[in-house]
Amino acid sequence: MWKKAFLFPGQGSQEVGMGKDLFENNDPFFRSLIDLGSEITGCNLEKLCLNGPESQLIQARYLQPLLVAVSLGYFNRLTDRGIVPDVVLGHSLGEITSLAAATIVDPEQAVRIAARRGELMDMVAQKNDGGMLAIMFMDLDSVIELLEEINEPDRVVLANDNAPCQVVLSGEMKLLDKISFEIQNRKLGKTRIVNVIGPWHSPFLAEARDVYTKWAEDIIFKEPQIPVIFNALAKPHKDPSTIKNLVAGQLSMPVYWRESMETLRQAGVNTFFEIGPGRVLTGLVRANGFKKGITVHSINNLDSIEKLCELKTV
Repeated sequence: MWKKAFLFPGQGSQEVGMGKDLFENNDPFFRSLIDLGSEITGCNLEKLCLNGPESQLIQARYLQPLLVAVSLGYFNRLTDRGIVPDVVLGHSLGEITSLAAATIVDPEQAVRIAARRGELMDMVAQKNDGGMLAIMFMDLDSVIELLEEINEPDRVVLANDNAPCQVVLSGEMKLLDKISFEIQNRKLGKTRIVNVIGPWHSPFLAEARDVYTKWAEDIIFKEPQIPVIFNALAKPHKDPSTIKNLVAGQLSMPVYWRESMETLRQAGVNTFFEIGPGRVLTGLVRANGFKKGITVHSINNLDSIEKLCELKTV
């Protein structure tokens, strides 16, 4: 049975100033990843991360290697202190971080993957006026009924099934705005636009997926040393070639986070660590019914790691 799960956040969890203490501490592992990301992107990622502007930070080509580096920086510190996971999973981009956490690829390769992935996603964003819409307090069946009523399957799709009453749609912004209006006007639930710049996890990403797949042909994926729950399956897989296909396909496929949480429930997980900026995944743990007897730690600064180690209960 698994007891401890490490969760890695994706786009939408970022904030200007994330990882500040890793920079100030001059963490050599983290610094090597930031320097690599800066070289690949042609951007001073430290300056962007600490000072913004947010309008540039949310561009996937910069944000994705940054998020992976920050999350791995805290992950490395945590494991150095002897706190290791029984299972790992990442939300969307966070799945790239989980590849490194499970030693399927090395940390440097994870940064390279994230940068290329982000670059291709930005190309899609430039061609489409698209985005993502989070819907709260509506179950999946009700959302699907609304999509069937609207009947625009080429313009909007389900992107994330996050929790029993939280799903995310992806597609054209004009249609997402219309859907948001209908939901609020009919008092069906609440909505908010997700802080991303494109229609992620939708067929709009098919071209990016195909280009990424060809680019990644020479990257060697290894068998995971720690089980990884994959977004597209909501369960683990060991075969490296299949994992490589899952990572590519994830660009245009939904994230089945609710089902992934159920896999962890059935496996006996009772302690969660959200490793990286924000508390989005901490909230989703609770939204998926993990309450009594469950411990959730948000690891988004070095102090949180020190306090955790002082507890000596993990």
